[in-house]
Amino acid sequence: MSGLTTRERAVLVLEDGRTFEGQSYGAVGQTVGEAVFSTGMTGYQETLTDPSYHRQVVVMTSPHVGNTGFVGEDNESGRIWVAGFVVRDPALRPSNWRSDTPLEDELARQGVVGVCGIDTRALTRHLRERGAMRVGLFSGAAADRPAAELVAEVTGALQMQGSALAAEVSTDQTYVVPAKGEKRFTVAAVDLGIKAMTPEMMAQRGIEVHVLPATASFADIEAVRPDGVFFSNGPGDPATADAEVAVLQQVLDARIPFFGICFGNQLLGRALGFGTYKLKYGHRGINQPVMDRSTGKVEVTAHNHGFAVDAPLEGETPAPAKADYGRVRVSHVCLNDDVVEGLECLDLPAFSVQYHPEAAAGPHDAAYLFDRFVEVLSASGTTQKDA
Repeated sequence: MSGLTTRERAVLVLEDGRTFEGQSYGAVGQTVGEAVFSTGMTGYQETLTDPSYHRQVVVMTSPHVGNTGFVGEDNESGRIWVAGFVVRDPALRPSNWRSDTPLEDELARQGVVGVCGIDTRALTRHLRERGAMRVGLFSGAAADRPAAELVAEVTGALQMQGSALAAEVSTDQTYVVPAKGEKRFTVAAVDLGIKAMTPEMMAQRGIEVHVLPATASFADIEAVRPDGVFFSNGPGDPATADAEVAVLQQVLDARIPFFGICFGNQLLGRALGFGTYKLKYGHRGINQPVMDRSTGKVEVTAHNHGFAVDAPLEGETPAPAKADYGRVRVSHVCLNDDVVEGLECLDLPAFSVQYHPEAAAGPHDAAYLFDRFVEVLSASGTTQKDA
């Protein structure tokens, strides 16, 4: 049973002035961020500890949250990253033999302000109709301030569009995740907000993963003498990532095999010369249908992205950035709204997907993409360290 036995008045305020009354959940105080909703019925801990959610207030569409508690070994990073957390009906107590502590106690311990007891369905419909927007959560004394003051607090917050956030969540120092079993390859993984399960999935396939900071240069990557390069998921607007895109173009110029997911997919799109844009309310959750066009198979996938690549959906397209990058095609597409969910270079050893094949938490339909990366590494011929 949570040690938090009393709740204080709380209010959720959107930047367009709409408010929802509720109660405090987790820490008491105030927070602001971008309001987004996640459609997963489980996996809240992986969402909370995913660095991609930095500066976002997550609204859970599933009404009952917290029943599995908080399990330390399931964290995707060393802390909770969300700016705030909104649920309708918090669990009275965890029912999970692996739980270390109730979810609400952990939210309070890490200072994460939340709100419960509001109509999350109405809030989600509002965001779907009007788009993702800034939001403030105010509880306790903070909720007693005049409404106009609270709205001004929200509208004064930074917008997600135009924000460069990867360096804020990245590792400060390079670290190595060793291969499991026989080592087959070495990969330099640029941490733009990487989840712990991602290098783990590569390690399971015999890859030694050197995780580098988001600020890594091409020289830093070369120093690893990698057989391949990986760009991770992460928060923020890909349009701000000029330095990372320049490094990725050097990787492509060197013909080093490349795999990117989520933010890494958007940066590959930019490196190839395509644009990016902000989605109205994004894709977040563990139940998003995506078609792999190379096989025709429909996968149920885990998503967290508010931006997407603007590339032609049909046929092969010469890469706009450089003629020697050759042809590119959209390899995966979301069946809900035709958003680009993957890119494949036909004349370079490079590909990417917009979603999370490590799927922590979520379905495992897309785990084959790590096998595909191994195939690309195997087919690349002479390795970098032998070159």
